[in-house]
Amino acid sequence: MTGPARAQSTRPDRPGRRYPSDLDDAEWAVLEPLLPGPCRRGRPLVHARRTIVNAILYVNRTGCAWRYLPSDFPPWRTVYGYFAAWRDNGTLQQLHDRLRDQARTAAGRDPRPTAAVIDSQSVKAADTVPKASRGWDNAKKDGGRKRHIAVDATGLVLAVVITAASVQDRDAARPLLWNLSRRCTRIRLAWADAGYSGKLAVWAAGLKIQLEIVRKRDAHAFEVLPRRWVVERTLAWITAHRRRARDYERLPESHEAMVLWAMTAIMTQRLAAQAPRPD
Repeated sequence: MTGPARAQSTRPDRPGRRYPSDLDDAEWAVLEPLLPGPCRRGRPLVHARRTIVNAILYVNRTGCAWRYLPSDFPPWRTVYGYFAAWRDNGTLQQLHDRLRDQARTAAGRDPRPTAAVIDSQSVKAADTVPKASRGWDNAKKDGGRKRHIAVDATGLVLAVVITAASVQDRDAARPLLWNLSRRCTRIRLAWADAGYSGKLAVWAAGLKIQLEIVRKRDAHAFEVLPRRWVVERTLAWITAHRRRARDYERLPESHEAMVLWAMTAIMTQRLAAQAPRPD
C-alpha cells in the first residue's frame, strides 16, 4: 500500500490532519507564527514547514526510525536536517519557551514562574546510543540515559539536562538548576525528593534558589506527595511519546530536543483547545 493511500485510510476527522500526530488547522494557527519565516535569499522552500513539523511529531509520537517515515512525508534526510538545524540554532528552544509563556498566560498565571519542581527519569538505551554517553542506574537496575527536568507548578518544562544513567540526581541537579536560573531568572524555590538532599541545598542557595525536600511519611507505602506529583505527571506525558519511552538518539542534544518537541505538541494542543472556534 502506498503512503498516500495509507494516510487516507487512517485520516482523523479533523481539518488538516492525515495522521493522529499531525497538527490540525487550529493547532497550526497557534504554532505557525512562532516559527521563523522562510529565508528571502536562495531557493524557495520545496516542502511546507507544516509538513516538516508534522513529520518530526510523527517520529516523536510513534517512535519510528527517521528512515521509516511514510512516503507521503518529505524525504527523511530533509526532515532530519530541519530537526537538527532547529535543535542547534535555538529555534526549537525559543519556540518551546514562547509556547510555555502563552500557556501560562492562558491559565491565568504570570509567564515568568517563581517556583519549580525537579526530578529525573532513567530510560533504556538502544544500540544506537554511544557507550560514552550511557551508563548503569544501580537504583533502577537499568542501563541507558537519564533525563533531568525542572517544571513549573502546572507541569510545563522549564529546563532539561540529559546525562548517562549512572550520574547521581544530586550531581546532575547542579547543571539543571544552573540552566533553570539562567532561563527563568525569577525562580526562587525548587521542590525535590530525598535523592537531592545534602549539600545541594547550600549550592542552590548561591543561585538564590531555596531547595525544599518533599519527603515521604512512610517509605514503604504509596503516597501522592505534594508538588512532586506534578513533575512525575510531566514525565508520564513525555514517555507517552514513544520516541522517549526508549532512547535511540546518538546525541544527548537530540534526546533533549525530542523532550521539547513532546511538550511543544502538548502545549499547542492545549492552546488550540482554548482558542475560540469559528462558527
